[in-house]
Amino acid sequence: MRQEKSARLLEMARMMAGSAEGLTLDEMAERLGVGRRTTERMRDAVGMLFPEMEALDDPPMRRFRIPAGLDGLFQAPTAEEMTALAGSAELAERQGAGSRAQALRALERKIMSATRASARRRLAPDLEALLQAETIAVQAGPRPFEDDRVLAAVRAALKAVSTIRFRYEGGSTPGRVREVTPLGILFGRSNYLVAIETEDAGPRNWRLDRVFDVEVTEAPGRPPPGFSLQAYADESFGIYQDDTEDVELRITPEGREDALRWRFHARQSLEDRPDGSVIVRFRASGMRELAWHLFTWGDKVEILGPESLRRMMQGELAAAMRAHVQN
Repeated sequence: MRQEKSARLLEMARMMAGSAEGLTLDEMAERLGVGRRTTERMRDAVGMLFPEMEALDDPPMRRFRIPAGLDGLFQAPTAEEMTALAGSAELAERQGAGSRAQALRALERKIMSATRASARRRLAPDLEALLQAETIAVQAGPRPFEDDRVLAAVRAALKAVSTIRFRYEGGSTPGRVREVTPLGILFGRSNYLVAIETEDAGPRNWRLDRVFDVEVTEAPGRPPPGFSLQAYADESFGIYQDDTEDVELRITPEGREDALRWRFHARQSLEDRPDGSVIVRFRASGMRELAWHLFTWGDKVEILGPESLRRMMQGELAAAMRAHVQN
């Protein structure tokens, strides 16, 4: 128990040292999963252990941080942490995300080079054992496109709050030069630039594998007030954006256990029914992608709404039948 308390105090100190603007008591309580009174006592204990901790006034609250960071003695990584980092790099590499894989490998080297020699020697046997015992099972699917030059230009524009200009070999007019305000990048089975082309238009997804000759302009490119990339991504079941619909699915009793462990949408709700079935509800766009996914549930799912999704599924089923029924 005493060791657990020490680990929690060290975790709080790391949080303070890792935040440039500092953390409020409520933020620390949420991250640590403890009550406010417990957080206050822990904050006081951290202040005794690390006198350099400082409090910043941010009315109506206060923020706390350790501006000089922590000594390497307190920052030695564990074998589990390094295995997770190596696994993430391996997964990115196998999925074709070479740029992110290289960044993760570089981070791995920096962490190990900053770790004291004695800690590295203690870490080596456990790390080797875990790396040999864990691997990544990569599912079939498209390899996401990653071009270092394209990603670097988009990121430079995002940091500079500038527009970018590029030739887009997609859409209804392939080869047309576009100038857009970048809002972010969606990484997934395919990678997309989220951007606005004109002030009166909404966000649009641009496939990165169709973006060429990217250049950062000097024109300002500020995102719309209140825009959230996460909220934008959560509006859709997958990548495609279209009309937002209220979706209601019935998962049969045979699929109940799978449904309870599955996340259809970030803001879904689940309802257990007396017959053992599960009702899944969420609001999203991207009905075609959802229909494609529902194929994998076979006869364990029934579409209760919307009607547009039901018609979409019927059309996809009919197309599959035409392609596979022998004449």
